[in-house]
Amino acid sequence: MTMTVIRPRATGHPGYSETHPRAEQTAPLTRGLVRTACATWGLTDDTAEAAALVMAELFSNAIRHACGPSVRVVVDRPGDDRVYVAVIDRSPHQLPELRTPDPDEQSGRGLLLIEALSDRWGYDRLGPVSRPWGKRCWAELRVKDSA
Repeated sequence: MTMTVIRPRATGHPGYSETHPRAEQTAPLTRGLVRTACATWGLTDDTAEAAALVMAELFSNAIRHACGPSVRVVVDRPGDDRVYVAVIDRSPHQLPELRTPDPDEQSGRGLLLIEALSDRWGYDRLGPVSRPWGKRCWAELRVKDSA
């Protein structure tokens, strides 16, 4: 069972987070959380779909490259002009690296998509510098005019 945590923010927009099994079959739940948050905030379908796609890519990277049984997903609105999505996993040394795949490669384009859709993106190691326990991969998208 998934529990959604809702926290009020200084911007007046609630933030949302859920923990999911690190498995492909839970990916639709992460996209659904993004769409629900964006609808709650009154954002356009274009913004919701772009943010859901970015979340899907971040989650897919965690499935493919991280370890551990679960990941935490976060959807937030740090300002009226931005949506923030993040995936937290327990693999602090498996860092995202933007690259250009060969044309015949089947994968490797997720970060290029995140780069194209986001205003900015990155990662943060979590825990003590000498012994991090995990990382947060995140992206911020500019909000298009409200619906």
